[in-house]
Amino acid sequence: MYEICVESEFAAAHFLADFHGKCENLHGHNYKVKAYVRGDDLDEGGMLMDFGILKAALNEVCKGLDHTHLNEVKENGITVFNNNPSAERIAFYIFSRLKKTLPRTGEAQLYAVDVFETPKNRARYSM
Repeated sequence: MYEICVESEFAAAHFLADFHGKCENLHGHNYKVKAYVRGDDLDEGGMLMDFGILKAALNEVCKGLDHTHLNEVKENGITVFNNNPSAERIAFYIFSRLKKTLPRTGEAQLYAVDVFETPKNRARYSM
């Protein structure tokens, strides 16, 4: 099985409404995000998926979150993170958006998104 990974980043503020500790206060992170695609077959050019396609899609999703207050992010009038934008929920959100926008390329499929709040702390959503 082949695997590729690209990285992006965004900066945003948030708080966790149902957390009892310092994270219930408004604070920010410089998030790093990694998206992973895997598959068994390569295309005619010897690639699983063009890095540029995956990177552009990830950058677009991250751009929508950059310099926002994550607790206030809405889509269709609905608060996206249910007032608790944890790293886990952010990873799921990014995964879902990427899944909708990435082209179907043979057997290659998005299978995981990592969201790092710090260099040592990450959450992952995977299929």
